[in-house]
Amino acid sequence: MSDTQPLLELICPAGSLPALKAAVDHGADGVYLGLKDNTNARNFAGLNFDDKSLAEGIRYAQARGRKVLMALNTYPQPQTLKRWHAAVDKAAELGVNAIILADPGLMAYARKVHPELRLHLSVQGSATSYEAIHFYRERFGIQRAVLPRVLSLAQVENVIRNTPVEIELFGFGGLCVMVEGRCLLSSYACGDSPNTFGACSPGHAVRWQQTPQGMETRLNGILIDRYADHEKAGYPTLCKGRFAVQGETYYALEEPTSLNSMEMLPEMLKIGIAAIKIEGRQRSPAYVAQVTQVWRAAIDAVKRNVDAFQIQPHWTAQLTKVSEGSMHTLGAYNRPWK
Repeated sequence: MSDTQPLLELICPAGSLPALKAAVDHGADGVYLGLKDNTNARNFAGLNFDDKSLAEGIRYAQARGRKVLMALNTYPQPQTLKRWHAAVDKAAELGVNAIILADPGLMAYARKVHPELRLHLSVQGSATSYEAIHFYRERFGIQRAVLPRVLSLAQVENVIRNTPVEIELFGFGGLCVMVEGRCLLSSYACGDSPNTFGACSPGHAVRWQQTPQGMETRLNGILIDRYADHEKAGYPTLCKGRFAVQGETYYALEEPTSLNSMEMLPEMLKIGIAAIKIEGRQRSPAYVAQVTQVWRAAIDAVKRNVDAFQIQPHWTAQLTKVSEGSMHTLGAYNRPWK
């Protein structure tokens, strides 16, 4: 870890220009965003940036001293490779602070054509060891890596001890049961790979339907869940559906819950985490504002006095309101048996 690298920057999601402004106005050190196509892994209708809003977003953030990171974190296909190259060119032309990449071929293009452009390794690259991160640094000049949400904090610390590359961790938001960057589960239902189409459980395949048995959610016709009148109907993803298994209906793969690692902030500061990432580009500007404000307060508090840090009850209450299933988990970061 370099003595000059940042510590606990707050990187927040921007699925739209209003969300970007909400993040900046409520204390984000940086935002991450994508274009309105499948070059990014949140390729949903109504989200993301066209040329005009991207230029305005970059101007708004950088005028206030905040960073803009562009996600180009899907995998190009031969017939559409020019689209990804054009996106890298656009990022360089407009002056984003970094691009977030998963595909080695795209990294090679960016380094060759735009050597001044800062490169971050996406979580979609699934680099879980310092040896993997070294490969991307030596070959492509990667300066920051976003780690998948599958490592314990002790394993994260081992990575940091053995690489000069900045390490970014997810701190709050939705979880993925699969090894990130390698999940094809929704493609079996929809025919669109999340890693190339840019969306898990894409919107065109999603349906909500009120039935006599309750509100049903379906993905390309497949029943994912059924909700009683008092339950909130969630977005239908296969890994978080309730299925009948041997006569019992339950969350067979993963319960809907949100990662919330706030209680581990003192440890994260001490081991040298460069940045905390908030998941949720598909969420509303109100969500972004609320979560950014809470995490800004928490990060400021732990930096003021790491040993006296305490989570405030109103922080937890605010985060619970916007958590999946109104539940929190430390995910893989905390493994008390190890």
